[in-house]
Amino acid sequence: MNASKRLEIFTRFRQANPDPRTELIYKTHFQLLVAVVLSAQSTDKAVNLATRELFALAPDPQSLIDLGLSRLKESIKTIGLYNNKARNLMEMSKLILEKHNGEVPDTLEQLTALPGVGRKTANVILNTAFHIPVIAVDTHIFRVANRTRIATGKNVDQVEEKLTKVVPKEFLLDAHHWLILHGRYTCMARKPMCKACIINDLCEYPGRRPVLNEEE
Repeated sequence: MNASKRLEIFTRFRQANPDPRTELIYKTHFQLLVAVVLSAQSTDKAVNLATRELFALAPDPQSLIDLGLSRLKESIKTIGLYNNKARNLMEMSKLILEKHNGEVPDTLEQLTALPGVGRKTANVILNTAFHIPVIAVDTHIFRVANRTRIATGKNVDQVEEKLTKVVPKEFLLDAHHWLILHGRYTCMARKPMCKACIINDLCEYPGRRPVLNEEE
């Protein structure tokens, strides 16, 4: 895909959604981090249902530790892999208090040193909480980037690297959210809604179903 197409794609994304946001519900950087950790192999909707109660009981690292592991597990038991996630959240909270004065760190290295925090999670935090123009490649972004040919790659690291290079700088901060939302609601895995797609005519997906003119 050439640069002019990419420019037009992200121009349309911005026109359709000038201020894209995560669908996770949170009030603080710590709550966002907890929600993103929980969202691995789960949906934002399921996470929001669980964190509604959790954040009322434990809105910060110390209160989460005070909650105790058993009660934490009970609060998030509807989330996939909740046992491992609960242990990670406990250890993560302790390290945030011990090494970062209770504040979520703002570098990739410090974030990925926390239990349960990989590169994708760290990039979500850097982008959403600290407004750093990085792209966290999840399953939606990986699919959309490869399918449309905006940025192709065999794994998430390759796609992240290429997106960072080819997305026009003025769109780089919000590209993460636009691509996720596009993959979640339009460019779905099994049945992409090509006829409703705002970038249909720019997409280079071989299986794309073009929008026909009314007279056709």
